[in-house]
Amino acid sequence: MQKINFKFEIFEGPLDLLLHLIRKNKLNIYDIEISKLLDQYLEYINEMKNQDLEVSSEFLEMAAKLIYIKTASLLPKSEEKEVLKEELTGRLLELELIKTISVNLSERSLYGKIFSRKPLKIDVDKTYSGVHNKNELLSAYLNVVDRNKSTNANSGTVFTDIVEKRIVSITSRVVYVLRKLYKDEKISYCDFFNYENKSERIATFLAILELVKSKRIYFTSDNKFVCFKKS
Repeated sequence: MQKINFKFEIFEGPLDLLLHLIRKNKLNIYDIEISKLLDQYLEYINEMKNQDLEVSSEFLEMAAKLIYIKTASLLPKSEEKEVLKEELTGRLLELELIKTISVNLSERSLYGKIFSRKPLKIDVDKTYSGVHNKNELLSAYLNVVDRNKSTNANSGTVFTDIVEKRIVSITSRVVYVLRKLYKDEKISYCDFFNYENKSERIATFLAILELVKSKRIYFTSDNKFVCFKKS
């Protein structure tokens, strides 16, 4: 795979950058090679850092998602990997379509301006014209009353224990770990777990394991520090 060279181009967002890399390396957008795409994506982010440009959180979040997809691909029969790849492909195809339409519209413009007719006002009759049997209306009314009684009886008690527990995603903690290490490159392992919330500690621990497994970070020989592994 050839080394990527930047002029240095600035992209509107992470999807715009991914689309550029796919075109540049002639990758199949319908079956993306995540490993190749991830390497070049991270190289771009490192180049941004070398140019003293601020790496926005959306670029780091996309890096975390790509790393997660690559990690999931190492598992046998990973259905989650396929779902994530399909979602990413769909978003890229949507962006590609928008860019194509934008180019077509700009080519049709006159002196850089696009002229269009104002939308016509259409009068719509909003009068309800349905006819119902009185028994049907009574049944619908009773259903609504019964449903309201059931809701009021359970409100504030049944779901309290579930709602009050905060759920922290592993992906969000992957972004958190990468952002800290992109800044400092070497951080004490214990510094990642200064939280009272148990969900945050667990999610952070799993995020670190995922990043070590995908060889994006590593531990020092005494296991006291976590370090960022440069590409």
